[in-house]
Order: sequence, then C-alpha cells, then structure tokens
Amino acid sequence: MRGTFWKFAFLCLAPAIGLLLAPTAGAAGTLRAYNADIHETSVSGLSSGAYMAVQLDVAFSSIIKGAGIIAGGPYYCAEGVLDTAVAKCMNGSTPIDVANLVRLTKESARRHEIDDPTNLHVHRIWLFSGGKDSVVDPSVVGALEDYYKALVKHSNVVHRTTANAEHTMPTETYGNNCPVKDDPHISDCNYDAAGALLQWIYGNLNAKAAIPLYGKLLEFDQSDFIANPNAHGMANTGWVFVPENCSAQAPCRLHVALHGCLQYPARRYYRDGAFVTFGSTFAEHAGYNEWADTNSIIVLYPQVQRSPQAIWDVFDVFGRNPKGCWDWWGYDDDPNYARQSGSQMAAIRKMIDKITKGS
Repeated sequence: MRGTFWKFAFLCLAPAIGLLLAPTAGAAGTLRAYNADIHETSVSGLSSGAYMAVQLDVAFSSIIKGAGIIAGGPYYCAEGVLDTAVAKCMNGSTPIDVANLVRLTKESARRHEIDDPTNLHVHRIWLFSGGKDSVVDPSVVGALEDYYKALVKHSNVVHRTTANAEHTMPTETYGNNCPVKDDPHISDCNYDAAGALLQWIYGNLNAKAAIPLYGKLLEFDQSDFIANPNAHGMANTGWVFVPENCSAQAPCRLHVALHGCLQYPARRYYRDGAFVTFGSTFAEHAGYNEWADTNSIIVLYPQVQRSPQAIWDVFDVFGRNPKGCWDWWGYDDDPNYARQSGSQMAAIRKMIDKITKGS
C-alpha cells in the first residue's frame, strides 16, 4: 500500500518537479526577413497542430497553397465547445456534420472573418490517419477529407493511412515503435510523413539531405508577434530552420510546421530513469529539415505552452490547456480562435509576414 501511495504521488508531482528542474532558456534572437514568396507558404501539423494547420489554411487561404494534416479534423469542428472537441472531433463518438461546418465556413467568409474559401479550390491537401490512433479516431480524418472535398478540387486531396500507427508523427527512422503512444509522440513507422506531405504540396523535390545539415535551426522571440505569449497559451520562443542559401537571401519557400499536444518545449517527462526536456525535439526530429535543406524551404516552428504553469496547480488537470495544445476549441480566444483575428492565428500570420516581408 505504501509503495502504491508513493508511486501515485510521484506520478502526480513529476510534472511539477520537471518544471522546477527545467533549464532557463537563453536569450533568443529576432526572427529575420528572407527572400520568400508569401504565396509559396504551406502549413502542416500533428493533432492539435493539425487542427491549427487547418484553421490557418482556411482562414488565410489567399496566401497558403497547401496543407498536410496528421490526425486532425474539419475547420471549426469544436464550434468553441470543449465537450464537442472531445466527443465529436477526437473520439468520433458523435458524427461530424460536415455540411454544417462548410456552411459556417462560408458564413464566416461573408463576415470577412476569414478569406474567401473559393481560394481553397486549388490548394494541395495531404491527410494522414493511423489505423491504431487511440486519440483522434480515423473517422475524424475521414470527415476532414469530406470537408476539403466540398471546397477543394478532388484530385488535389489525398488521404494516406498506416495500419499500425498510433497517435504520433510518423518518421522513417526516429522515435518509438509505430504502434506505441508515448513521449515524444514521434515514431519510427518506416514512413516519412514530412517528406510525403512536402512533395505532395510542392511537387517534385530534390532528395533529402544527409545529417549534418548545412542549414541552421534558430530560436526566436515570439513576444515580437504576440504580447505576453504565455497569457495566450504560447511559449516565449519558437524555432525556424533556415537553409544556407535562404540565409544568403536566395529565393525560398516557407512551410509552417505545428507540433501536437505534449510536445511543447518546456515539457519535462520521465524516461529511462531521468527527466527529459522536450525542447526542440519536434523541430529537430519530425523530419522536415532534411527536405528543407536541399529544397530552399524555410520551416517555421511556432510553439505553444501548457497552462496552468504554477506548482500549486499541479493537480488541476482541468486547466485551460494543461497538455500544451494549440487553440482549436477556444480555450484562449473564443469565439475568434479559428478566425484571422484569433490571438494565436494572428501571431503566426505576423511571423509569416515577417519571414516573407509581407510579399
């Protein structure tokens, strides 16, 4: 009984201990402007990052050319309600009314809250669902396929599946075994999702680079784009991967890659007998940079942060955003979270504008 108590206590207190032990980040730089065409911008994401990628793709459809969505559902699926997000948009226990979401999308555009969805017709859309996904049911990704096909040319939409994949970012060689759901939620599925989605969006690409890369992963200050980032669920800093020729102002493209829940940089978790900080794990190992390095693609990695963050809130698992997810149900900015005016949405758009000089 005593052992059980201490095991329970450890599991409950581990996140707080991890926060106390987390290293203090050094000073981050300022995000630079590059010679990138804003109309060559694309987005992708995993889980909550997938939902945010859909929001960006739909709301800013005039500047985005395609999206890669891993374990995500239709635009505005949650309609600002957490219970709907869980029941309908994650576990699929309630059917998703795709026709109604398409209607709401068009209404939002008529109110000038998002771009005209007719822009979506030519977008290149790549979807992925894992056959063993226990967090976002594959039927939810199927509903997203139906949503996009109501607005996008059908031949531009592709839906890939891997039968043994859990809720994870699939890679060719890095991470857990593919059917395992565990930190860092990146898995060796013998499938290069990042490469597949980038090739679908941009067409034929050069072969990916071997490690070490010539480009650099740089940390930047997110408060340049949103005041008091933590108050809006965002981390203080983000990352951007810049190929060597892009750094020299050669013509380049931009891809925005969004991590999922439990992949925020300050996350501390217990693994192999020690605490590990998630840090830049997604930015380094999700598989984008190797393709970006040889294809003149800048990869922007905005970052979110969990809430609550105080040690006395460790038992408050019902906080606004305890798992460090992107805002796709309105925890920060309901009802604007999926609109251009949403705090996180506007911050990422400002980052895109900075990198592309608003071109």
